[in-house]
Amino acid sequence: MDTITLVFFALALLIITSALFVVTSKNIFHSAIFLIMALFGVAGMFVMLEAPFLAAAQVLIYVGAIAILMIFAVMLTARIADESIIHTNEQVPAGLAIALGLLAVILYGLWNTPLTIHGGTPPSGGGHKLGELFLTTFVLPFEVVSVLLLAALVGALIIARRDPGATPRPNDQSAEQTGA
Repeated sequence: MDTITLVFFALALLIITSALFVVTSKNIFHSAIFLIMALFGVAGMFVMLEAPFLAAAQVLIYVGAIAILMIFAVMLTARIADESIIHTNEQVPAGLAIALGLLAVILYGLWNTPLTIHGGTPPSGGGHKLGELFLTTFVLPFEVVSVLLLAALVGALIIARRDPGATPRPNDQSAEQTGA
C-alpha cells in the first residue's frame, strides 16, 4: 500500500470517527471539538486532491470561524451543564430512518453512475480568478458579511454576560415601573 492510500484511509478514519463522536457525545463542548477535528480531516482531503484554496478556505471559514463561534456560544451559554436541563433526544428513530434512507440514495447513485476519469490538464486560473473576484467585484458583500458576523458575536456576548440578578439602571424602565 502506497503512502497516498495510507494517508487517505487515515484521514477517512479521522473524519468518520470524529463525525460519530459529534453526534453521539453527550457533552456539547466535546461535540464542537470533534467537529473541528472532522473539518480538519476534510481540509486534509482537499490537500490530497491538490485543491489548496479549498483546503485553506475550509480551515479559515469552517474551523476558524464557524466552529470557534460555536465554541464561544457554548462557553457563553448560561447553565449549559445544569442537571435540570434534559439531555435526551426523542427523535432517534426518525433520524435513523432518514439517515438510512439517505445512505440508500447515495449508494444507489454511486452504483448507477459511471465513474470515468478524463485525462488532461485542469483549467488554469481557478483559484487565482476566484481570489481576484473576491477582492475586486465582491469586496462589498464580503465586508458586509464580516461586519454582520462581528455584530452578531458582540450581541451574543452582551446577551450572555447580562446578569439576571442585577439591579436595573436608573434609565431602564421595567414592566413594573410602566404599569404594564
